[in-house]
Amino acid sequence: MTGNTMAPPELARGNIWRQRLNKYQQRVGDTRSTCIVSGRLTRMIGLTLEAVGCQAAIGELCQIIGADNRRVEAEVVGFADEKIYLMPTGDTHGITQNARVVPTGRAYQAHVSDKLLGRVLDGTGKPLDGLGPVVTHASIPLTGLAVNPMRRQPIDKPLDVGVRSINSLLCVGRGQRLGLFAGSGVGKSVLLGMMTRYTNADIVVVGLIGERGREVKDFIENSLGEAGLARSVVVAAPADSPPVMRLHGAAMATSIAEYFRDQGKHVLLLMDSLTRYAQAQREIALAVGEPPATKGYPPSVFARLPRLVERAGNGAPGEGSITAFYTVLTEGDDPNDPIADAARAILDGHVVLSRSLGESGIYPAVDIEASISRLMTEISSKEHILAARRFKQMYSLYRQNSDLINIGAYVAGSNPELDKAIALYPKLLAFLQQDMHEAIKLPASIQALHALLA
Repeated sequence: MTGNTMAPPELARGNIWRQRLNKYQQRVGDTRSTCIVSGRLTRMIGLTLEAVGCQAAIGELCQIIGADNRRVEAEVVGFADEKIYLMPTGDTHGITQNARVVPTGRAYQAHVSDKLLGRVLDGTGKPLDGLGPVVTHASIPLTGLAVNPMRRQPIDKPLDVGVRSINSLLCVGRGQRLGLFAGSGVGKSVLLGMMTRYTNADIVVVGLIGERGREVKDFIENSLGEAGLARSVVVAAPADSPPVMRLHGAAMATSIAEYFRDQGKHVLLLMDSLTRYAQAQREIALAVGEPPATKGYPPSVFARLPRLVERAGNGAPGEGSITAFYTVLTEGDDPNDPIADAARAILDGHVVLSRSLGESGIYPAVDIEASISRLMTEISSKEHILAARRFKQMYSLYRQNSDLINIGAYVAGSNPELDKAIALYPKLLAFLQQDMHEAIKLPASIQALHALLA
């Protein structure tokens, strides 16, 4: 073999990933003393533990040893003067005052390999599916490996998600990050399940963060299905998990998606929900004394959201992509909820689900008027963009005049455009509807849109 022989693409991608990991390890380094001094627990208020007599870095794991030698893991979330503040990652029963606090010198990491496919994990990476231990060959930090924004590949290819209303009217680009905005019970999980099964992606990573525990098994068995699970990794941190575990669940799902992206795969990341992630950070921040800023949310919440979301997207040349959908729960159906407002500012578009459409039996209940894909004009043909714009004009014109039409106050012929909208409206509604077990590909969606408006 000569010195000029090129490495295979798979090996080159692996080298890129290893170089990025080595840079991270060199940057972090080992700043801790080899002699670890244990401290003692002085106070516990709510879920916050205070310890003195030891030093530990933010994010470091500590072992809390009770009187009966029971051990509980806790993560350092803050410090003040001689105190460090810890948040337990498990059950705290049996922990007593003056219990020993032993820093471990390590932090949670994501253990990764191709063997993760088809598995269901918790926020620490431990299996929940009863299929035995997960075989992994590498560990990467939960905080992620930053990609230079100037090296990211541009978003220039459409992605087929299998949902006609999104494919045709809100075209998604490969590597784009979108929000799925809705109140409770409007069909977010069903739409996520459809995209999980039908999206044209190599790998699907699902993060179920802070949702009901019942929904975890229901999503895997009914929404995802056996075929969908075979190419997926599911990370579940349900509502009864400690707030630290909910944060770790979101970070774990993102780290796994980054691993597959850096192997050259095209990854679909679905996270349900970004709101529960923000609420977990709010619990931690308020517990350690951070003052609330906007409707009870401390500033650290709005700092963490872009750090998580910016990790998705296209990788550097030679790497793959992460197309991400984050569900955002609009409390009380308020579109100006602080988390919804912050998410709109940092995402590349948003799909809004309407309760009124859902109550009318129209599923998926996509509110076309309130939804937008900021990159559709970059990845779609001119004819497609004009057709989508025409559809929205006809749909919006009818909705704006629906009260007049329903009470019989509108006289046919008064507005030729409105007459067209009235004639088209039943077909527009039918176009938006789709059975959850039906996949409609991108070319067929665009063709159906043109045929509708011909």
